[in-house]
Amino acid sequence: MKQLDKINNFNDLKKLNLSEKKELANDIREFLIEKVSKNGGHLASNLGIVELTISLCDVFNFDQDKIVFDVGHQSYVYKILTGRKDKFDTLRKYKGLRGFPYKKESPYDYFETGHSSTSISATIGMARARDLQHQDYNIIAVIGDGAIASGMAFEAINDIGYNKTKLIIILNDNGMSISSNVGGLSSYLSRLSLNERYIKLKNKIKYCLDDTKIGTISINLLTRLKDGIRKTLVPSKYFEDMGLTYIGPIDGHNIKEIEKVLKRAKKIDGPVIIHTVTTKGKGYKFAEENPEKYHGVSAFDKEFGVLSSGKTTYSTAFGKSLTNIAAHNKKVVAITAAMQDGVGLEKFAKKYPDRYFDVGISEEHAVTLAAGMSVSNLKPVFAVYSTFLQRGFDQIVHDVCMQNSPVIFAIDRAGLVGSDGETHQGIIDLSYLSIIPNMTIISPKCIPDLDILLKWAVKQNFPIAIRYPRGGDYIEMKPLKEVNYGKWEYISKGHKVTVIATGKMVQKVCQIKSEYNLDITIINATFIKPLDTNALKKIVKNNDNVITLEDNLVNGGLGHHILLSLNNLGFKGEIKILGFNDKFVEQGSIDELYTQEHLDNLSIKEEIEKLLN
Repeated sequence: MKQLDKINNFNDLKKLNLSEKKELANDIREFLIEKVSKNGGHLASNLGIVELTISLCDVFNFDQDKIVFDVGHQSYVYKILTGRKDKFDTLRKYKGLRGFPYKKESPYDYFETGHSSTSISATIGMARARDLQHQDYNIIAVIGDGAIASGMAFEAINDIGYNKTKLIIILNDNGMSISSNVGGLSSYLSRLSLNERYIKLKNKIKYCLDDTKIGTISINLLTRLKDGIRKTLVPSKYFEDMGLTYIGPIDGHNIKEIEKVLKRAKKIDGPVIIHTVTTKGKGYKFAEENPEKYHGVSAFDKEFGVLSSGKTTYSTAFGKSLTNIAAHNKKVVAITAAMQDGVGLEKFAKKYPDRYFDVGISEEHAVTLAAGMSVSNLKPVFAVYSTFLQRGFDQIVHDVCMQNSPVIFAIDRAGLVGSDGETHQGIIDLSYLSIIPNMTIISPKCIPDLDILLKWAVKQNFPIAIRYPRGGDYIEMKPLKEVNYGKWEYISKGHKVTVIATGKMVQKVCQIKSEYNLDITIINATFIKPLDTNALKKIVKNNDNVITLEDNLVNGGLGHHILLSLNNLGFKGEIKILGFNDKFVEQGSIDELYTQEHLDNLSIKEEIEKLLN
């Protein structure tokens, strides 16, 4: 019988001895590989945090104590140990187990996370609420070495170090975020984990001892002293100067050591940070060798690992296009926030390393960095997921658009992304970007358009957001012939009803027209801002009915701006605005979510027919 079969919740852990806990760790890794290979999900980060999570669930009582996992994609092991093991066949599926902490799913998910660097701030708030209500329980934040380098985490550490709120912070240091960590703090953590004086001393001892039996025994004995030596030589000054008690670095896969340290931390009256060193992807050869590739994966063959589909996506097309453009324009530079592979910049980074800047999980900094570059005669392109660009809103307003700086935002994963759920759906960017003066927003209707629009954008001298979806095209379409500022593209001409769509929704309405043989005009709103006023005047003159179609919230989106303009032009027809309603869209496949939100082909066809009739 496997140890995992004995575990229904974290209280069952307390019945296991150390050897059985180690067996449990192996069982959990097998379980994770099995389930994620079938459903997709975040694999490498969860494989790396198994022993640490077992130790946390053993030492603490989460019927009273509270824990927040930063980002949250590494909470699978915690879900297993808090009574959700039997639901893993539904992981990331429609109405199934969430891939991130979700309060409605379990009373053990105390705070919902999906974006980086929020855990320390949230747990400080929870701790102060605890103290003001004269309650007594432990609160733990688990944060990675990539997330702790973000500005928000710095702000929180500064606060807690000064105010001395009792809190336990687990720094899970695996040397990786989504892409390899960069920056000063990452280097500092590397020095903590691998101090030069410690390494030199160890190497000198090894050199002095030969390969004889006596020498081998001596090396083994001295190896046992390494923790003491390391703690003597390794600096912890940064965190201690900030006002935190620092413990570590410790082996994040050594359950005995972790539990000993956690029990000690519980007794400290004030903020404490425990620095654990783990291996991302541990226990699965493919993930250990290539953790970036196994950060977030679709279903795969666990025996052979993740294989490249070879399909052209918007991300890969963007990376190829920008790399080609950079060959002819030396002012072009690329910026990413720890998402090199995700946004398709691997080849750019290799070919132009001096013009490629990975700033880590610091979107706010990335935006203003780009602004500084743009006013200094460079052409910065910041490639970022739609959901993460939200973090830099003030910088977009103040540092880019207010100064009319020619920064290009390459907004990947716009619209629905599917299984990652509410925290990652890119359905609000049109609403907040379109309200900012000086911002131009464009969107390709197909992958070939992306190259054309990007080439046009780098020649302009004002802020531009290029918005495109996850994945590839539905259908093949003819690319744009040319780009004229603020002008839309007529795809087809019909009678009575004009459908104005943007981005991949153009492909959707073209499918519908073909499938149901509809006599309609289809316009590709290549420019979301500004609108094509001449095209709108023609609609008013023809007295057409109008449907707008976008993969964004209706509130503040393309349709609302078209409605306002049509009303100002004296529009007398009927208009139907199609998009997402005023809510956050849950996880599921793209098709399931379109059906739920009445944006599937049949629902859109019915709306068109109402206006045709």
